[in-house]
Amino acid sequence: MHTWQLLGDAERERLEGIRAFLQNRVRPESIGYWNREEFPHHLLPEMAAFGLGGIQTDGSSDLFKGLVYVEAARADVSLSALVGIHNELIVGMIHEFGSAAQKARWLPRLTNFAALGAFALTEPDHGSDIAGGLSTTATREGGEWVISGSKRWIGSGTIADFALVWARDTGDGQIKAFIVESDRPGFSATKIGNKIGLRIMQNADIELDSVRIPEANRLPGATSFAKANELLMHSRAWVGWQAAGVQLGIFDIARDYALEREQFGRQIAKFQLVQLPLAEILGNAMASLSLMVDVARLQERGQLEMVQAAMAKSTTTRLARESAAKGRALLGGNGVTTDHEMAKLFGDVEILHTYEGTYEINSLIVGRAVTGVSAFV
Repeated sequence: MHTWQLLGDAERERLEGIRAFLQNRVRPESIGYWNREEFPHHLLPEMAAFGLGGIQTDGSSDLFKGLVYVEAARADVSLSALVGIHNELIVGMIHEFGSAAQKARWLPRLTNFAALGAFALTEPDHGSDIAGGLSTTATREGGEWVISGSKRWIGSGTIADFALVWARDTGDGQIKAFIVESDRPGFSATKIGNKIGLRIMQNADIELDSVRIPEANRLPGATSFAKANELLMHSRAWVGWQAAGVQLGIFDIARDYALEREQFGRQIAKFQLVQLPLAEILGNAMASLSLMVDVARLQERGQLEMVQAAMAKSTTTRLARESAAKGRALLGGNGVTTDHEMAKLFGDVEILHTYEGTYEINSLIVGRAVTGVSAFV
């Protein structure tokens, strides 16, 4: 059965509308913004109109959410990252761990894309070892917290209304989470430029220089790194959906090019060495989708574990990287410019292979599970 047919009629119809919007509106516009490393703010209200800011809390099934991420990545990986981080790590975190006041203040605006948040966990000196190495501090002073430290690679960091900052409480040593509005004194965000992929996503270096926030900004449910790990598990699964989606985008571009391009007096689609990579790219995409459908089933039952999320993320991004290389080669010289889109996806896949836990670390999480021996901690 086709993956999309696993949805109920209402969700399938809604997904078809979202796909048409993403393909007809977002995909063509994204190329120029990707080239310029700019963010298309004007698309946010249109994305909100299709409910893309609130799929985490609107009762959608896990399979539907996953297929939304597929269609978003099929159109543009950067904006799929925005939609995924926004739902999984921002809306999801405040909905799950926030106070009643925090939910009332932020969720209505977030779900309409009237506000944006940034998930501030990774640091300049701590990426893969962030669980034990996190060095940003939070010190309680009466009814306030003083936050100091640095964060790096923070998506939407320069355009967000606030950052969800993970910091170590100097009182008890526990890692906790805080809402830090971007206009507070001592908060600064600097765009990271010259990236080879995800160029629309405004990643930032964030500096927190004794930023003062009220106790009311501490998320009461985020009391340890274990809480962050729950979110990271589901966000790793989300990257698996992204990887499946970008593979469909790679296939779309490669197939259309093969049917349009002529060499030696005929369509290159008629050559065996063109049909072979097309079949392999599609096979990788279908294998990734099948794996992610199983992940969605586990999520629906509340049975997803980190090892499964890590395997899904590492496997689908490995296949995406393979497919991107095949697609770029199929386009020959035209595969190295964004004029034909493939170069854009080729660069974006490199980011998928690395973020939300590098390919190597996620593979070692699986290795630890199957051997009982840790190779990295």
